[in-house]
Amino acid sequence: MNKNCNLILHCGARSITRDQLNAIEAPAPTSTWNPVPYGRLVGEVERSLAASNLRVVNQAYGVTSENARMFGLLHVANGTNPDDYAVVVGIRGSIDKSLSEGVAVGSAVFACDNLAFSAEIVIHRKNTVNVLKDLPVLIDTAMGKLMTRWGDQQVRIDAYKARQIDEEQALVMAYRGYKAGVFPWAKGADILCEFEKPSHPEFLVNGHTVWTFFNAVTEALKPREGSKASGLWTLPARTGRLHKICDDWVGLNIGTVEEAVLN
Repeated sequence: MNKNCNLILHCGARSITRDQLNAIEAPAPTSTWNPVPYGRLVGEVERSLAASNLRVVNQAYGVTSENARMFGLLHVANGTNPDDYAVVVGIRGSIDKSLSEGVAVGSAVFACDNLAFSAEIVIHRKNTVNVLKDLPVLIDTAMGKLMTRWGDQQVRIDAYKARQIDEEQALVMAYRGYKAGVFPWAKGADILCEFEKPSHPEFLVNGHTVWTFFNAVTEALKPREGSKASGLWTLPARTGRLHKICDDWVGLNIGTVEEAVLN
């Protein structure tokens, strides 16, 4: 399976290296606005991961025109990672006042390579005066919550793989996904076709299961040509709602996404 960390970028965005990211300078702060340099933001995440004995095994970054906004993905490991999905940290920031600083932690499936990852914890912090002082504490809090939930995802995916479903049941789940705002109904036919004949054979190892359905939906949510890079940040919320539908189907009660928005 492909275990590279990939960032799909459109609408003028471009991929950059970590060294290039570090070289991007933030504008001077004002009395009410304090932009965080991208390298500083990523460095704080890496520091917090290391303190939790987690290491970054792959990373990818992209910026929009004139480096105004940044998006990044970090695949992290603790020595017990499974072969088919990864723990992921999504990062976003801006130096043009368009976005708050954001960190989302969750998981992504290796085979899909489609950025559809489900965030368990999401934080947003506006670039106000004390952002540099507050950000390390907020990131540490998010990573601490990630550690407490690390084992939940293995339980969840094992349950998905164990529950067989047929096409009629997949249709019911697709309708629930539409009603929950996971995807527009126009995607329904694509999802059911992907469920019947997955693009990735890994999802049929145990037959047609809830895991097959989950990945059929994430495949349909893959960003297409012309999508906005900022729209990538909506994927964790949508896949989080998808997890809720699948959890209910298999009888799990792991919990919903924890989100904090701070001034």
